[in-house]
Amino acid sequence: MTRPGWIASLLAALLCATALAGCSDDSSSDGDGTLTVWSLENQADRVAATEKVIAEFTKSTGIKVKYVGVDENQFSKLVTASAAGGDLPDVMGALPLSALWSLNANELLDTGSAGDVLKSLGADTFNQRALDLTKDGGKTLGIPSDAWAQLLFYRTDLFAKAGLQAPNTYDAISAAAKKLTTGGQVGITSATVANDGFTAQTFEHLALGNGCELVDDGGSITIDSKQCVGAFRFYDDLITSGSVKGAQSVDSTRATYFSGRAAMVIWSSFLLDELAGLRADALPNCPQCKADPTYLAKNTGVVTAIKGPDGSEPAQFGEIVSWAISATAQTENAKKFVEFMMGDGYTRWLGQAPEGKVPTRTGDRSSKNTYVDAWRKLPAGVDKKAPLSTVYPPELVDQLASSVDTFGRWGIEQGEGRLVGATLGELPVAKAVNALTGGQLDPAAAAKQCQEQVRDIKDGLE
Repeated sequence: MTRPGWIASLLAALLCATALAGCSDDSSSDGDGTLTVWSLENQADRVAATEKVIAEFTKSTGIKVKYVGVDENQFSKLVTASAAGGDLPDVMGALPLSALWSLNANELLDTGSAGDVLKSLGADTFNQRALDLTKDGGKTLGIPSDAWAQLLFYRTDLFAKAGLQAPNTYDAISAAAKKLTTGGQVGITSATVANDGFTAQTFEHLALGNGCELVDDGGSITIDSKQCVGAFRFYDDLITSGSVKGAQSVDSTRATYFSGRAAMVIWSSFLLDELAGLRADALPNCPQCKADPTYLAKNTGVVTAIKGPDGSEPAQFGEIVSWAISATAQTENAKKFVEFMMGDGYTRWLGQAPEGKVPTRTGDRSSKNTYVDAWRKLPAGVDKKAPLSTVYPPELVDQLASSVDTFGRWGIEQGEGRLVGATLGELPVAKAVNALTGGQLDPAAAAKQCQEQVRDIKDGLE
């Protein structure tokens, strides 16, 4: 899951930097033709793995690459300085949707070259939903490389014993949360803290399935709609009647589920390797886990898309990250690099963290499922390694592989990527959820507060 703070800073800084960039040289060449590539995948093990792939690219093409793993919190400052000096990196990787759309709004992307890459690779080899979210009309903003999904994890053993159906609708989730809240156990643990993007992501995940949208097709803010008020009401009832008391965070929700004290949790797909006991600093510790460390993994199911009573179809929150070519790139070499990373180097890119890197390119021209099939066999984990398919049942892995099909995102398809990024910085949704579940606001008042704060944010961008 991405941290939200840097995105708001990026938006404000780019407004200043873009004007300066317009007066700068269009070339970002280092003189010797070396490509500069930035990526938000900056963990040491992932940088090392990527550099090995890049070495093969250089060997096969003769093109040198300077790879820089950039910390999310430093990205805004670095982009601002580079844009102002006309020295943007040639390629940027692992860009979340809000950043991709923000860079496009400030004319810092070479969308024509991105379109060329997509045509060369074959648009029909990509997940269509991923392409939809990374296009502005007919313009390709970047090449979607991978995705992580927001999921509802639930205890299949407890659900079976209680005779409950899979929690894939508002009614089913509510029924399970109430019935399974008993003794020292709660039905669900879910985020409520005010200062964390995780809370906003969790609420959006549930709200999308009820037809709640941040803006309509005309750009008008609609967070106070009937559908959104209904989503706030559902979330409040869920927390009040079936969850842990007090503000809950990304860490506390995981800890509660791992201890066996919650029957459901909403988290990202990055939970899967930890749930399987493949990461030493986040091990399941439920009572049954002492005898069998894989107990929770064996007795957990996932729900991808969720439907509310006012929604037309099930939906879910998910993040798609992309490769982007900058407006000042060494065009031909940059295109070759992205094609390589989405081709010969693609499987190894996914292998850095397969539980959080669901392939958005499913196959190639020879086989439509080449990369999905390879992804299923990639070992996940940190301290231990094992393919997800050896830990979880086939149907769970299938759900994850197809989850991108039901991804929804507030504001992106309406062309309001800049607004989305700014709201992630200000966190009006998370603040409203916190006040709602803390008893300070009712659902209608929470939606109204959110509406007013989002309107103020939008006004500040104009």
